[in-house]
Amino acid sequence: MPPSLPSRPLAYGWALGLPLGIILALLVIEPTRLDFALADLFYRPGEGFIGAHSFFLEDVMHDRAKQAVIAVALLALAGFVASCLYRPWYGLRRRLGYLVLAMGLSTAIVTPLKALTAVHCPWDLTRYGGVETYTPLLAERAPTAKPGRCWPGGHASSGFTFFALYFLLRDRNRRLARLALVGALALGGLFSIGRMMQGAHFLSHNLWTALLDWLICLGCYRFMLYAPEVDEAPQTATELAP
Repeated sequence: MPPSLPSRPLAYGWALGLPLGIILALLVIEPTRLDFALADLFYRPGEGFIGAHSFFLEDVMHDRAKQAVIAVALLALAGFVASCLYRPWYGLRRRLGYLVLAMGLSTAIVTPLKALTAVHCPWDLTRYGGVETYTPLLAERAPTAKPGRCWPGGHASSGFTFFALYFLLRDRNRRLARLALVGALALGGLFSIGRMMQGAHFLSHNLWTALLDWLICLGCYRFMLYAPEVDEAPQTATELAP
């Protein structure tokens, strides 16, 4: 059943229009110069990327942090299963189901997109001591025996997947929702910078990740949790009509 109270109105111009506009801009104007400029800051000729051998970046910021995110997702899944079996928790099924689906899709989409796009990491490129030729996202890949697996950013999605918490909380506690949004942006940004310092991703890889995760969490929220005002319902139905 939908929530008993209506949701706060969605500002589609900001929530949907802005990220779609940024996506269009990224498709039209490939941010190659910015990507290389930032990657150059983290690269030392003859030595490699400054974070390549960092215990903190690899073992703590990457491995342990990813395990912590997986643990949160498993807890959400366990809660959803419990809400289906334990009657007093029946009212939580939709919200927990949303959390599981939104977080699951935000991270699960990464692997197939990596295989589909075959974009190389900075550390693969000749500019940074590798053997591969750089090609833009939408360009035909240069001949290679080892296709890339670096777009979008997998580790960044582990942070940006917490956009789901913002949407989970936006109709119940605005303050906590804002904290969740800031936290998701901070965590995803931190993970992004760490991997950029290691040469695993360009900035644009992680920006794409944030945009895709936001749209996934927004879409799941709109169809699973969003309960418009009564006078908003006809308009929403019209918008969704083919």
